[in-house]
Amino acid sequence: MEPHDIDIMTDREGAFEIQRVLSRSVIKPVALRISEKIRSYFGTLEIDGVKVEVMGDFQMRSPDGSWEEPVKLEFHKQHVSIDEMRVPVLSMEYEYEANLKLGRMDRASLLRDILKGGIRV
Repeated sequence: MEPHDIDIMTDREGAFEIQRVLSRSVIKPVALRISEKIRSYFGTLEIDGVKVEVMGDFQMRSPDGSWEEPVKLEFHKQHVSIDEMRVPVLSMEYEYEANLKLGRMDRASLLRDILKGGIRV
């Protein structure tokens, strides 16, 4: 799977702070955006030719139509080492569950295979 962008998940305040600090890179300002399955403070940046999507207070719609509480990032955060840096990322387990809830079955299947050890990353 080839990544096409970088997603940054934070809270509402963090999304606006990222926008403020990186104001020269803003393509789409942070604003509350609501789709059929997702509600988030969402904005888009471009940094050195890389698309960066910022999501604050990310929520998914429950099957009953109500909105789940914003994702508690501290419960799903892990760190990976990249070029001697520790970078926080969401766990593969969280990504798997989120993709299932959002109906992204191809991604969920790939993540399930990675979690079972069928695919090495």
